[in-house]
Amino acid sequence: MAISSHRPADIYSPLYFLAALGAGGLAVTFFMYLMFWVPHPGRPVPIFEDIAAAFSTGGPTTQGMIVIAMAGIAVFAVLHFKSLIWNLRQYAALRKTEAFAKLKNSNAETQLLAMPLALAMGVNAGFILGLVFVPGLWGIVEYLFPFAMIAFLAIGVIALRMIGDFLGRVLAKGGLFDMTAHNSFAQLLPAFSLTMVAVGFAAPAAMSTTPLVQGISLIGSTFFGMAGIVYAIVAAITGFNAMLHYGTARESGPTLMIIVPLLTVLGIMFLRQDHGLHVSFDGHTTPADTLVFLTRMLAVQVVFLLLGLAVMKRQGYLSAFVFGTEASPGSYALVCPGVAMSVMLHFWINKGLVANGLVAKFSAGYWGLTAIALAFQLAMIWLVFRLNRRHFGQPRGGVALPAE
Repeated sequence: MAISSHRPADIYSPLYFLAALGAGGLAVTFFMYLMFWVPHPGRPVPIFEDIAAAFSTGGPTTQGMIVIAMAGIAVFAVLHFKSLIWNLRQYAALRKTEAFAKLKNSNAETQLLAMPLALAMGVNAGFILGLVFVPGLWGIVEYLFPFAMIAFLAIGVIALRMIGDFLGRVLAKGGLFDMTAHNSFAQLLPAFSLTMVAVGFAAPAAMSTTPLVQGISLIGSTFFGMAGIVYAIVAAITGFNAMLHYGTARESGPTLMIIVPLLTVLGIMFLRQDHGLHVSFDGHTTPADTLVFLTRMLAVQVVFLLLGLAVMKRQGYLSAFVFGTEASPGSYALVCPGVAMSVMLHFWINKGLVANGLVAKFSAGYWGLTAIALAFQLAMIWLVFRLNRRHFGQPRGGVALPAE
């Protein structure tokens, strides 16, 4: 549809929830600075007091890093919640239209799962803001964990109901799912939504010292994590089969890399669960186990990242939707893999290589590897602002296209 007087975002799609997701993910990438570069003895995560102590005793480099990290978290958290609120309003308006009824009766019904995905990120972003900016929060954090798990449970129920509506419709009677339009990994969005709930649900397992809270966290996160894994396997196999038959849908090219953020959130979920098992349930893994686990996850991510880039290059996706004049809300799916690679690299370097003595912390080799994570982060910051200008800035003409 040619447009000259409207912004692409004026033609609303639930995929715009991915704009909120990307901004929230970038806030997490800045939290990685504090997570691995600020000492936080006796705690699994840094809190306001740790950050303040490091700032008061550190040199200019440490102080500059903390300022950048806190500013980055604040800016992208604000951008996340601003985008989330806008999306919720647009989503409420969309539900009253014929376009919503049409969406609900097509393959694209699974786009609705972007909403609980972004909501789960919102809870995670809120928790990071509390840790970094609220003095004394750690003293009452045990009282907050039950509320956090209730929030993630509620979001998980929303996701499961949406998935149930979709699967109930397409599986109850044949012919309602268009396999010719399944030629991408767009149908993995429900799995991504479930795993985002799972990683949030797993946070109390890593941070609580109450066995009951940790146990509930372990059970809840395992349920949503396994549900996401099962859904991802089925959707990936059928989607890949359709792509072999019909080629990859051009507007959905970025979905080929959805495996990258999905594995990052699953990897963090397993690390959080492992910490809880160690603290309260006498379950122990070695640093070598963690290194092998993270390396395997990272290897699969690199494979799918290369696959996605190879296909998009052949299709000219970036030249059209990022550097060209075409616009698709699905372009925001490009942000997730870059953010996820940045976060996973931080964990692989610090929890894998450093913990096993393969690289000395803050050595030249350490910073050389960390520079790769920072490069992914900077590239995604640029991409978010470019896409925001394209979709939400002043109209410049072009072509607005949907994605499955």
